[in-house]
Amino acid sequence: MPRTVARGRFRPIVLIGASVLATACAAPPEEPAAVGLVERYFAENNAAARSGPAAQQEFFRRTQHPDFTDLNCDLGDITVQLDAAMSTLRPDPGYAPDGLPPRGEIWVVGVEVTTRTAGTVTGHQIGSQHLVVLDGRLRGFAPCPNG
Repeated sequence: MPRTVARGRFRPIVLIGASVLATACAAPPEEPAAVGLVERYFAENNAAARSGPAAQQEFFRRTQHPDFTDLNCDLGDITVQLDAAMSTLRPDPGYAPDGLPPRGEIWVVGVEVTTRTAGTVTGHQIGSQHLVVLDGRLRGFAPCPNG
């Protein structure tokens, strides 16, 4: 096969074309493992909320960060639906409730919170929620509306 040498004005075009082709073929950045865990956490939370206060209380008890089990409170008849804005998920290594940083990889995400009592909406707000990947599991901090 004859060898072709790019000359003059054609050389930059060839380089630009090669650069675009290399960029188009590059693998997309890998999604952090936390993303799937966070999505599952919110799906499980909302399924528990639909099942009622007892199921949701059990969900919060089971997923509470082990360093903060004393902060798990009784929600009574309240259920809490949490809808995460996943595009806002980001690491937050400086998070330290009551000055105590939790063990694990700390994340924060924007959420839309809807509370219900006996199926009737009693509250609605936008906020953020911290979650922690610890030993391959996602841990949270149960809401405490009176505290």
